[in-house]
Amino acid sequence: MIIKLFLKMEMDTSTSPEGSYTENLIGTLLAIFGNVLVSISLSIQKYSHVKLAGNKDLRAFYGTKTWWCGFVFTCIGEGANFASYAFAPLALVAPLNAVSILTSSILGFIFLREKLKPKDFMKRYALAFLGCILTIGGTYLFVSFGPNSHEKITAENVVIHIVGWPVLLYLFLGIIAFCLLLYFHKKRHINYLIIILLLVALLGSITVITVKAVSGMLLLTIKGSMQLDYPIFSVMFVCMVASVVFQARFLAQACKLHEPCLIAGVNYILSTVLAVVAGAVFYLEFKNEDVLHICMFLLGTSLCLLGVFFITKTKKTTKSFEPYVTMNMANGVPTIHDKDFNSTFSYGSLVNSDGVAPSPLPINLKQSPDSFRSTNSSDRHSDFKKD
Repeated sequence: MIIKLFLKMEMDTSTSPEGSYTENLIGTLLAIFGNVLVSISLSIQKYSHVKLAGNKDLRAFYGTKTWWCGFVFTCIGEGANFASYAFAPLALVAPLNAVSILTSSILGFIFLREKLKPKDFMKRYALAFLGCILTIGGTYLFVSFGPNSHEKITAENVVIHIVGWPVLLYLFLGIIAFCLLLYFHKKRHINYLIIILLLVALLGSITVITVKAVSGMLLLTIKGSMQLDYPIFSVMFVCMVASVVFQARFLAQACKLHEPCLIAGVNYILSTVLAVVAGAVFYLEFKNEDVLHICMFLLGTSLCLLGVFFITKTKKTTKSFEPYVTMNMANGVPTIHDKDFNSTFSYGSLVNSDGVAPSPLPINLKQSPDSFRSTNSSDRHSDFKKD
């Protein structure tokens, strides 16, 4: 029912300036709704993982209602994001991914429930609050002054855009940059975060171009103008799926080598910049905009980028588990502890409490006769040296 209402509004006002603003509003609301829902779904799924952290079965969370609830929310949210590209310009929808990071930070702060003194609270979260304010203000600016170009994404228009020299030049430079980065990453084994995320961002620019084309042609098909039988639709759909798959693979590699918070901030910055450039080059979204609107849009986008950087910068990195073993002299059983370099400890005990509860390790206290003889012989040898 809601989709039919959106389609009716879009058909009634597509030729008027008010209609283009209505389309922008619909696309913006869909993108905000989708990003918020995705953030909530990820938090729900993480809750199910944390709840079953001690379970030996790695797939036990598949049987929980919370995980499947999060999965359904993810599908709905990504569907709303996909539909938003059919209504609003690409350069307007892509920066709205900041809403997902903003929502995740707010949800994390609410469920963290840390009890801190006011001074420590401000010291830890002042930068994050500043980032939230900048993100909200930047979102308002680039949504208000965003591009207002709305052309029907027909198969013929997509082909015309592809064969244009600006798009061909953009694709040529993008392919060269991608091949060079891939060479340094695969052949020279250079795993810098910036290289991996540039590969992700270049693929992401292709993804948003194809997503807008596919969603736009699907929208026209739903309205009665069949676009699915054109070869360009199949080409765009295959490119969309392939770029998403390779993006996921590179992101998985980055998560194994670098901090997730750093990845989230840098990936948002690079992907947003290249997505806005792709929309300007491929769909000519800033062609009829004046200088004031372009400058205010760039200012809002810059504030969003800075805000996301501040939010992800203040995330506390988790310390890896580095155990050390102490001997309980009373029982003769070694005990494993969480290594804490900041605390001072003496042999066998910690002044500060450990992060992990001690767990006894089973050992065999019985020694074989051979090992007993070797021990006695080494002791006699050392005594002979001392004499």
